[in-house]
Amino acid sequence: MAPGSPSARSAATAGAAAAGRPRNRKQLIVDAAGRVFSERGYHKASMEMVAAEVGITAAALYRHFPNKYALFAECAHVMVDGLVAALDEVAPGAPLADVLAAAARVTVAHRASGGVYRWEARYLEREDRRRLGVQFGRLVARVDEAVLREHPLSDDRLRAMAALGAIGSITMHHTSIGPRGAEELLVGAALRVAATDPAAAVPGAAPVELPARPVPGTRRAEILAASVPLFARDGFANVTNGQIARAVGLAPSALYRHYPGKIDILAAACLQAAEILARGVEESLRDVTGPREAVAALAATYVAYSFEYTELNSVAEAEVAGLPDDLRRPLVLAQRKHIAVWERQLWRARPELAPRQARVLVHAGFGVVVEAGRRLRWRDTPAHRAAVTALAVGALGL
Repeated sequence: MAPGSPSARSAATAGAAAAGRPRNRKQLIVDAAGRVFSERGYHKASMEMVAAEVGITAAALYRHFPNKYALFAECAHVMVDGLVAALDEVAPGAPLADVLAAAARVTVAHRASGGVYRWEARYLEREDRRRLGVQFGRLVARVDEAVLREHPLSDDRLRAMAALGAIGSITMHHTSIGPRGAEELLVGAALRVAATDPAAAVPGAAPVELPARPVPGTRRAEILAASVPLFARDGFANVTNGQIARAVGLAPSALYRHYPGKIDILAAACLQAAEILARGVEESLRDVTGPREAVAALAATYVAYSFEYTELNSVAEAEVAGLPDDLRRPLVLAQRKHIAVWERQLWRARPELAPRQARVLVHAGFGVVVEAGRRLRWRDTPAHRAAVTALAVGALGL
């Protein structure tokens, strides 16, 4: 082959491309895909978006993953596999702080892609869900062993799940904080959760009565009430207008007389969730006398809301990222307003905290509620509400 021939030039080009290709390209793809799936959701994300994030062509992406689902499944497993591997490296019998520090280090490193595991994993096929469950069970068992060794209370893994919820909360928000600072805050919160007796009463956390569940008095309200359980069970993208229409006894075409489209039903559900929580917070703070009591009241209110409106809350948390900007904007503002109330009261109770530290801890409290509630299968009893409230307040350092 002559040096200047077309074949020689092609070989040289291929060699240069191979030389310039990073050895960890597959990992770069998985990291980028995790961010895209977390921010846009499984159905709105595309292979082209992931390729653009990495800086390669879609054809190059398909050389590593045959389709979007294969890439998604890889993303869903990468964090929990990394967590299990990190904890396997911690010596048996090591202090709880070491176990939680290993978990926090991996979680913070994968912060941007954590939404895949937290909210999008329901789109996994059965075998992938089974594998994810097995790995998560190993993770919880390791944390539970360390929790019970240092704080021997009998609570059936509740504190281990709640402690992991505090750590995993960093994937739920975008508060700017360095990795080391985040890890220290999260491990501290998780250690406090592990040391909290769920049966202990929390001063200021009186039983909460939220605004009554809206009674569907109009066809529009009936459609909304019927849609929320479907969205929660199957995911917004998998629910059809036909399913919604059948649930309320309408023809699919009749839905458009009440909502312009399915996305508008989702937006209405998210807005309803925000309004219920806002009214509950306003009522809970009406007669409080100090910041510690205010934080306890806020925690009790959020726990009550999470138990009483589990489906509505899960839809609002999981699907809001998929809304168009004009429909998402009022919900984001409502969320920020809610966080600001918590942040202000926590800072008043713990003035040594910087604002962003308070914000991270508030989200840690939310993460505790999510994972503890899941552990209790959201069975709504006064004892369960009290236990989760105690663990959430423990995460906040009060």
